[in-house]
Amino acid sequence: MANNKRVVVGLSGGVDSAVSAYLLKQQGYDVVGIFMKNWEDDDDSEYCSSNIDFVDAAAVADVIGIEIEHVNFAAEYKDRVFAEFLREYQGGRTPNPDILCNAEIKFKAFLDHAMRLGAEKIATGHYCRVRDVGGEFQLLKGLDPSKDQSYFLHRLNQAQLSKTLFPVGELHKTEVRRIADEIGLPNAKKKDSTGICFIGERPFREFLNRYIANEPGPIKDERGRKIGTHVGLSFYTLGQRQGLGIGGLKEKGAQRGGGEHQPWFVARKDMATNTLYVVQGHDHAWLLYGSLHADDLSWCAPHQPAPGRYAAKTRYRQADAPCDLSYNDEGELVLAFDDPQWAVTPGQSAVLYDGEVCMGGGVIASAAALSATPA
Repeated sequence: MANNKRVVVGLSGGVDSAVSAYLLKQQGYDVVGIFMKNWEDDDDSEYCSSNIDFVDAAAVADVIGIEIEHVNFAAEYKDRVFAEFLREYQGGRTPNPDILCNAEIKFKAFLDHAMRLGAEKIATGHYCRVRDVGGEFQLLKGLDPSKDQSYFLHRLNQAQLSKTLFPVGELHKTEVRRIADEIGLPNAKKKDSTGICFIGERPFREFLNRYIANEPGPIKDERGRKIGTHVGLSFYTLGQRQGLGIGGLKEKGAQRGGGEHQPWFVARKDMATNTLYVVQGHDHAWLLYGSLHADDLSWCAPHQPAPGRYAAKTRYRQADAPCDLSYNDEGELVLAFDDPQWAVTPGQSAVLYDGEVCMGGGVIASAAALSATPA
């Protein structure tokens, strides 16, 4: 048994955090639940589910037999996460606010609050693991490869990892669902949440339009011919296929080897000329990248990784890609991949792995495509 040490669990209303709380209580911990409210600008809208999620979290706490507290971190979220989110989009990049939310809110503001409640540790329902190796802490992938969330947690530092438990990291999702059903949790069959934490399921462009001004400009193909008009570069991301407004345009023989029926993809954003470049075909050379530079580095490993052979992800749910790691004179992380990577996107995170160990990573600043950028 755990000698009644206090653990504060972030209860989101979902099944993963619910089963995490249950497992910890079974292990003898003094478990307290916290529901974090991080967004309140339009809490009454059809897309914001925080009220429903809190009801679900409270129902879970009742079944498990633990206390639950409702904590509002909306001000911290707006200052530390959302402001940076908008800055990145306005600069033409595509940020990952969930990564920043984990580092700044769930494992900083929430951790600080839990410590004030007398907690020894915090816990969440993330699918990853922490291993203590002689007082140094490793962030490991979750054992369910289809649910591993270490990519989103790569900015956690040693102090944060030392205070964190991930009870479902050792389990597969099917087992988590089975446990929830077996003990009668009311959210046992609740579907997993998707989308950015504060945007939810709402149309993304409609949401962003509230905060970022439209600046329409030309859409051009790889030969520089105008084939459409975009609504503002901030509203597009590299590799995007939907919502381009040019789906019906098929110019026979116009694209190299693509054929007239190949779909269009966003390939470049030229901020200086406010031009969006698109190409036909998923495997067009403009969408394939051999290397990248990343800055704003953050290591969950005890020490900055030495140059050498690793694997990396440039987006979530991507297979680990073997690569060579080095650093340039500016201190940026440089990754050279064995095989070209698709639509490597500035603002997203490049996360480094040594086997099952997540080392950390950085924010992608630039990447080198297999084919030159337009003039």
